[in-house]
Amino acid sequence: MAHEFVNSKIHQGKVVVFIKPTCPYCKKTQEILSQLPFKQGVLEFVDITATDDVNEIQDYLLQLTGARTVPRVFIGKNCIGGCSDLITMQQSGELVTRLKQIGALQ
Repeated sequence: MAHEFVNSKIHQGKVVVFIKPTCPYCKKTQEILSQLPFKQGVLEFVDITATDDVNEIQDYLLQLTGARTVPRVFIGKNCIGGCSDLITMQQSGELVTRLKQIGALQ
């Protein structure tokens, strides 16, 4: 169930972030991404606490990405990591480059 849930959210032309609303790193990630000019429907924040499978989802994220923590940021089908990885990419300019490559920005 957890792997189907996660896999159903990850798509080539989308940016998907698995979050917990109370997590400060998730909030910072949302703040950073919300400042970018995404096309409609391309950016999705998935609150894993809204499901009954939080632990199973995090276990699957561990299998998939090597880390169980949230946020888990996917650009297309690739996980770039968490909040600190996103900030590093933003500061280097790589974030916008990657988002343009998948056609996510306006």
